[in-house]
Amino acid sequence: MEELIKPIALALKVKELQVSNTLKLLSEGNTVPFIARYRKEMTGSLDEEQILFVKKEYEYECNLKKRKEDVLRLIEATGKLTDEIVRDIENAKKLSEVEDIYRPYQQKRKTRATEAKRKGLEPLYELIMKMPRSGNLETEARKYLNDEVKTVNDALDGAKDIIAESVADNAKIRAKIKDSILNYGVIVTKVKKNNPDENGVYQMYYDREEKVKYLKPHRIMAIERAEDEKVITVSFNYDKDYISQFAKRGIIKNRESIGKELIEEAIDDGLKRLAYPSVEREIRGELSEEAKKQSIEVFSMNLEKLLLQPPLKSKRVLGFDPAFRTGCKLAVLDETGKMLKIDKIFPHEPVNKKKEAEAILLKLIKDYDIEIIAIGNGTASRESESFVSAVIKRNNLNVEYTIVSEAGASVYSASEIARKEFPDLHVEERSAVSIGRRVQDPLSELIKIDPKSIGVGQYQHDLPLKELNERLDFAILKTVNRVGADVNTASKELLKHISGLNNTTAEAIINYRFENGRFKNREELLKVKKVTKKVYEQSIGFLRISDGDMILDRTSIHPESYDIALKIIELCDNETIGTEAFMKKANSLDVNELAKTLGTDEYTLNDIVDALKAPLRDYRDNFDGPVLRSDILEITDLKKGDKLQGVVRNVVDFGAFVDIGLHDDGLVHISKMSKERIGHPSEVLAVGDIIDVYVADIDLKRNKVQLSLMEI
Repeated sequence: MEELIKPIALALKVKELQVSNTLKLLSEGNTVPFIARYRKEMTGSLDEEQILFVKKEYEYECNLKKRKEDVLRLIEATGKLTDEIVRDIENAKKLSEVEDIYRPYQQKRKTRATEAKRKGLEPLYELIMKMPRSGNLETEARKYLNDEVKTVNDALDGAKDIIAESVADNAKIRAKIKDSILNYGVIVTKVKKNNPDENGVYQMYYDREEKVKYLKPHRIMAIERAEDEKVITVSFNYDKDYISQFAKRGIIKNRESIGKELIEEAIDDGLKRLAYPSVEREIRGELSEEAKKQSIEVFSMNLEKLLLQPPLKSKRVLGFDPAFRTGCKLAVLDETGKMLKIDKIFPHEPVNKKKEAEAILLKLIKDYDIEIIAIGNGTASRESESFVSAVIKRNNLNVEYTIVSEAGASVYSASEIARKEFPDLHVEERSAVSIGRRVQDPLSELIKIDPKSIGVGQYQHDLPLKELNERLDFAILKTVNRVGADVNTASKELLKHISGLNNTTAEAIINYRFENGRFKNREELLKVKKVTKKVYEQSIGFLRISDGDMILDRTSIHPESYDIALKIIELCDNETIGTEAFMKKANSLDVNELAKTLGTDEYTLNDIVDALKAPLRDYRDNFDGPVLRSDILEITDLKKGDKLQGVVRNVVDFGAFVDIGLHDDGLVHISKMSKERIGHPSEVLAVGDIIDVYVADIDLKRNKVQLSLMEI
């Protein structure tokens, strides 16, 4: 096990003990969020991503070790295992390297070489490869003529086919081709005649050359999509003459051999017909896999930031789902997100009942003390924003509005969850409720929607579904458990993502709550069917009871540490937790000494003290809330150099899209983010960030605005 742990520790730059302890905790059935939050003393405070990395890499190393053992056994069974092969396999760091070594010994499907061997030509191949200086190849070839090998040329061609395949299977030659393409090669894209790209979406790839080693993941994805849509052809350009010479030097040990010319022809054939296409396919596959992996990471990162947007607590919100012909749907929500009223207005063409719409909107605002209007960013969004802004200004209202991404709102509105929650509402009316709730509590609302429908990815429809789902599920798991959930108000959709819980246990908690009323303390969770001691241990620290009969139940402190927490409260003269007086006393404690006295570790103690100082702290408070507006912005109002405030809607490999109040988001290209070179836009920006930007360029014809983080 130690040899598997060492590379993981090196990759993470942590101690081997941290890795081995993490693997032990995982093997005992502990969840990633639980380990990250409550077992820091064992892991050295590894976070969720590091723990997941340990888990995945250990699985990979185990698979690699097993495959090495299998390949050694399989080659040994052929009688061709040598010390060199053993050494090469033991030194291999990737599964692909092991497969390249095994390739010559694999049982192959029907090929020209296998057919030549079947016809009895392998001894002729072996003779030629012994590089004899004397003799006559044609004379030797005649010895192998039979019903299937009718001529000398047939025999020699068969031997050449065997040589060609051995060249294509040669691990060192394949490694040289791969190195040449990856480090020195160029990818070439050319436009096809009669291609379907009428709008020139892929125009930049019509005639393009780029070094493979500098290819960005999003370019790889774009090239693949353009190729799939039959717009372009794709090829590699690299030094094949060099590879040919390399192969010949390595294979032809005797330059005076009578078979030299035949072997050279076979080598060139093996490279051109077999090796080059095979390695190129392999590299295309690896580039694609890495690009997709990067896109999945970007999607996951954006989803996490989106879910962590702070809630607008204790605000009465009007959800506004814009539309033209079918009217704008309005949903009045109280401070808890409860739907109070549904209405509809027609302020736009073709109905255009502006006065009536204004009267209805004003009545709702006044009757229900609306503080914020949440406008969806779909069809008729900016026209609705203009209407709302004018109503606010004309009536001097103390109301603000915000533009909300409605990506996935229609998916939620037609879902089983929405139908159960609002059986009497139309789909569009449910959408208005969802838009309003996304401002009040983004996490609780967005958790109900398939994350692939939320629209914060790049090339998401080209990504492998299984890997994408796994990564997005982990992002949700991490986010939900960092925030926690009030067990008395959380929905089943939220609870099932809590550490240790699943759909069944979440439903059991909801049913218990329905039958017995509010939970009075955390310990009561043990009375719920399906909540075993292990489930309780893994989940309870992430479940809060804000108004129960045990004050520590409202904190992130795990019940296993309640005794320590109560002693700390006692040391703080029993001051009420969360008060200024308590914080003052807690800040005077010597954590190092106290950890020894209480028989605990500093990680746990620091977390307990922090939780006692701010028992109701919300992790999401570390991030920017929504941008609230009261006036509208038009693209014609802008000029180059203008400074604006905006909210980051999406981060991709080449930049970030920022909502500055226009119909379409502006783009901050990666080159406009910093004077220093940055590797990825996520080093600078994240979804939900409120930032100052400068107008770099305005394209009125295409209604596009280029933005910069640097002053123009």
